[in-house]
Amino acid sequence: MDRLDAMQVMLTAVECGSLSKASRKLGQPLATVSRKVSELESHLKADLLIRSSKGLELTPAGRTYVTSVKTILEQLNEAERSAAGEYAEPKGDLVVTAPTMFGRLHVLPVVTAFLTVFPEVSVELMLTDRVTHFLDDQVDVALRIGDLPDSSLIATRLGAVRRVTCASPVYLASHAAPAVPQDLAGHDVISFESVSSPTTWRYWSDGNELAVPLRSRLSVSTIDAAIDAGLAGVGVVRTMSYQVADYVRDDLLQLLLEAYEPTPRPVHLVYDEQKRLPLKLRAFVDFLVPRLRDRLTAVTL
Repeated sequence: MDRLDAMQVMLTAVECGSLSKASRKLGQPLATVSRKVSELESHLKADLLIRSSKGLELTPAGRTYVTSVKTILEQLNEAERSAAGEYAEPKGDLVVTAPTMFGRLHVLPVVTAFLTVFPEVSVELMLTDRVTHFLDDQVDVALRIGDLPDSSLIATRLGAVRRVTCASPVYLASHAAPAVPQDLAGHDVISFESVSSPTTWRYWSDGNELAVPLRSRLSVSTIDAAIDAGLAGVGVVRTMSYQVADYVRDDLLQLLLEAYEPTPRPVHLVYDEQKRLPLKLRAFVDFLVPRLRDRLTAVTL
């Protein structure tokens, strides 16, 4: 039995909550994962896990053992990072995730500049609008838009973005600009819901939320398509401010209902707390933070 491998399998099973989830994460057959855990229990002559239909539960001996295993594996990872030179100079791989359009417009240009300055570091940039998980997705750094839940993650605020409502001058030439959110009921709306489903846009007035039910004239599946339709004069579109800042400055889109916008949403750079930060991660954070702050300032409307 490879004890370190068995310890890692055991820890993964505990963190995932089931042997089947650990199997998928590790890319190993369920029978192999189960066998390694059983061999570890036999070696220790102790039951570590209670298996049930609800998942896994640690025995008292299992809780003590898992605490020690985490320490051992963390020390091993530290030793390997030191041997690989991650604490001597920035080198190695980083996995970075960001919302799709924000990542394409703002994160990617900074990452490409970072790669030029640090030739020994490689970056996997995951652009996705789903919420990624540091453990499950093996993420090192994440760009998050919106309020953050309480966690042990370290978050550095970069700025804030607004949720704006806008339309093109072409559209507004034949439709009076809405003065209050309720006026949108008489406008053509571009949304992400089905045209047969009710659409609700939420605004704020004197600290109270205004839920405005609308019917979409056009429904699209991506924000890029919604903005293109707005530019073409199809109707009113709702986006994040950074997504349309250039079009607003060039007078291709006009902001509407600014007095009723919700509170701006914060933008954070988030990474996992570690006792000793690898130089590749520290270098990346130090490089990105001021540059992304500058970019967010530049697109502030």
